[in-house]
Amino acid sequence: GNAEVPTAVNITWSSINFKTILQWQPKPSGYFYTVEIHGQTSDTKKKCILTEETECDVTDVLRNVKETYTAHILSVMSSGIDNFEEPPFAVSEKFTPYNQTVLGKPEIQNYTQKDSNLHVVFQDPLTPYKFPNGSFQSIRDIFQHDLEYKLFYWKDQSSGKKDATTKSHTFEVSIDSTRNYCFYIQGIIPSRRENRNGQESMVLCTSVGRNILDEYGAEVFIIIAVIAIAIITLAIVLSVILCKRKKGKAAREREPLNGV
Repeated sequence: GNAEVPTAVNITWSSINFKTILQWQPKPSGYFYTVEIHGQTSDTKKKCILTEETECDVTDVLRNVKETYTAHILSVMSSGIDNFEEPPFAVSEKFTPYNQTVLGKPEIQNYTQKDSNLHVVFQDPLTPYKFPNGSFQSIRDIFQHDLEYKLFYWKDQSSGKKDATTKSHTFEVSIDSTRNYCFYIQGIIPSRRENRNGQESMVLCTSVGRNILDEYGAEVFIIIAVIAIAIITLAIVLSVILCKRKKGKAAREREPLNGV
């Protein structure tokens, strides 16, 4: 019967911006897997029926994102398609998309540094779920007031970070107008116990009125000064040597005249 068919192990939910993939092991040999998604209130839904893969995209059956789900991964014998015996299965841990999906990277659309103001505009990550009109819902459409964003910013070439929080799509922070700043953004769900912080956006840096000292730091100036002093010193030493040589040569040239 089914006793010798291995059941799935190492079952994990991998979810970013509500795109959710179920993964497990081992690779099947001589049998298939079928995934059943069980919700607390929804009907059981089958996905990846008789697959030889060890992952399954279950995004579309987790549309009720506040529901808690478990997955049953059935190990089905090749011949067991007509078999009425219940195939052996493994059960995943519980998964609630609303509480557990990871927030993806926000996209910085533009930024300006004017006088002592840094202004940053960004976009919410999109989810795979669509509105009736066909446009994709963003994570903000789903999380609404539970979602906020943090801007981390610091003076270029320094390590002291400051941060600011917003529930809109823009940041406006006061900065030192003489310096350039680097920054990134991260989505946050303060009400969560786990996975509160999302993925960090790429780091961007401003480049306004940057003088050479800011850009390269004092070290380069010290190096340039040392080189300059070395060149001047060398020039002086060479001119002294040349001068002495000339004098010596002149003296030698005068010697025969004196002897006449």
